[in-house]
Formats: sequence, structure tokens, C-alpha cells
Amino acid sequence: MIDRELGSLRAQIDEVDGQLLGLISRRAALARAVAEVKNASGDAHCYRPEREAQVLRRIIERNPGPLADEEVARLFRELMSACLALEQPLAIAYLGPEGTYSQAAALKHFGHSVQTRPYASIDEIFREVEAGVCHYGVVPVENSIEGVINHTLDSFMQSPLHICGEVELRIRHQLLSKVAGLNEILVVYSHRQSLAQCRRWLDGHLPNLERVAVSSNAEAARRAAAEPGAAAIAGEAAGELYGLGTLASGIEDDPTNTTRFLVIGHPTASPSGDDKTTILFSTPNRPGALYRVLGAFAESGISMTRIESRPSRREMWDYLFFVDIEGHAGDPGVADALERLRERAAMVKVLGSYPRAVL
Repeated sequence: MIDRELGSLRAQIDEVDGQLLGLISRRAALARAVAEVKNASGDAHCYRPEREAQVLRRIIERNPGPLADEEVARLFRELMSACLALEQPLAIAYLGPEGTYSQAAALKHFGHSVQTRPYASIDEIFREVEAGVCHYGVVPVENSIEGVINHTLDSFMQSPLHICGEVELRIRHQLLSKVAGLNEILVVYSHRQSLAQCRRWLDGHLPNLERVAVSSNAEAARRAAAEPGAAAIAGEAAGELYGLGTLASGIEDDPTNTTRFLVIGHPTASPSGDDKTTILFSTPNRPGALYRVLGAFAESGISMTRIESRPSRREMWDYLFFVDIEGHAGDPGVADALERLRERAAMVKVLGSYPRAVL
């Protein structure tokens, strides 16, 4: 009885699999046809971030379950990634080495059908994308616990690149090692931020062990794989890359720990219906100048979601301001705010309008 029931269910699964394969192949053929139309019209940009965001939002809205929205979005990201690779295989620069959270963010946004290329610094990522060696780059901009990554903000000051997307990556730290148990660990390696983010867990479970800060969590995993008695705090990808076992999962002190990454490139993104715009500006050196400049957003009914200041490096005590606002630069309200802003600020640079992160 059970065998007959299972056989029937498996036959239905096989039938659905066949239908899925046919539909996937049809989608891939349509994607290839889209590429041919674009090439004929002289449009060299196959990747359209606003289009992918719209597809994912629509799929999530229609998801009937039982798969969670995040799982459905991940499946469709990979499907779109594979179809895009038929049109144009993308090279994506990220902050290396291999196995970092930056690589995980790049793969989350673009899928696994791209070429991810590690670079040693944020400066290098900007240079390689500016030179056309890579199509896009993925750079960290802020962490929900540690705050803004100043190096990324500074890199935008002179760069011609645009922000064309964002990725929010939930950071889950694992304790990785080749040893069998916590009592065999002699030293723990990790990036200084990860050590800080796991301080309470380390104090409670490994209070007397040496903690050594290294350049990245992937480097920590490499050392843990090479040194007897060593452990690393890193992500799952680094553990798989270096053949490490997981001694403890989710050891971060704050379960909401999230890092936001920006996707940078030459093309600009069209409106997707749910967008952000990032702006760089400076103010005249007179009392009330910043208050008056920021009033441009309120007067146009635009919500400002983040503001950061950085030294301009032009003269002492001169600052630049980075602002995130809701909406696309092409939206009437945002366009009105930008016009007001340009009348009041000493300098305005729109770094990019891009789709809000989808899951």
C-alpha cells in the first residue's frame, strides 16, 4: 500500500519535473531572443537591475507556499543568472579572498552563473570596474552593528561609477575547525569585527583562549585549516572551501546582524517602482547651510533614510555629506528635491538610483 502510494507521488513529481524542464528551456530561449533584439538595437547592457527586481517582487507576491519567499527568490535568482549567462557572462569584483561575506553577497545578488573575482581592497574593486576589467563590483557600505564603512564612501568621491543595486546579507557566524570539540581549540582567528560581534559567545564558551585578528574571515579559515588546534569564526562558504567542520552555528551576539553592500558599475538603473537614490553633496560654509540644504527633501515630500559625513580632503574642517533617500531620480518628487538641492548646496553628485534590496 505504502509502496504504491509512494510510487504514485514519485510519478507525479517526475511529470512535474519534465514540465519544469520544458518551461525553463523555454524561458532560456526567450532570454536569448531578448539578447538578440538588444544587440540589433545597439543596447550592450544585458543586465538590467530594475527588471530583475521587478521579477523577484512579482514572484514573491504570487508565492503560494509551501516554500518561503526567501527560498523562492533564491531559486528565481539562479534561474535569471543562468539565463543571463547565455546573453553575456558577467565578471563581478568583490572584496576577497575567496570565501568572504562579500563573495556571498555578490552571489546572492547575481546568482552563481557569474565569474566572481576577488580583490584585496575596495580601491582595487573601483579601479577594475572603472577600467572595464569587471562589469560590476560589490562593496560593503555599512553594518547594522559596526556602522558605516568609510573606505567605500571615500572611494565614491572621485569615481565615475554609479550605484545600480544593493544587497542586504544576514551575517551568521560559525565556529569552524578541524578539531572534534571545543576543548581541543588553542587559538581562534577571525576579522576584528567578527571577533567583536561574537564577544559574548566567546566569553561564555572559550573565555581564556587567544583571539587573533586577521585580514578577513576567509584568511581565518585558511589558518584554521593549516594549524593544529586552530579555529576560525567565518561563514559557511569559507568552511566548505577549506574543509572545516562546524563546531557551533549562529554564534553572533546580535541575531539581526546584517551587512549592506552596494553594486557599482557604469550603467544606470531605470525606475523599478521601489527605489533608493544616494546623493553626495557639500554645503556653503555659513551658519544654517546644512539645515537649509536638508530642507529641500522635506519641502518636496521625500523621506531621507540615512546621512553620513566625511572629511572632503580639500581643506581642514570641510565636509561632504552622503544621503540616501526614497525614490528614483526620475520620479517627479525626487527630481524636484534635487533641483532645490542644487540651488542651495555648493556641490551635488547623484551617485545612483537603484532598486531597493529584495530580501
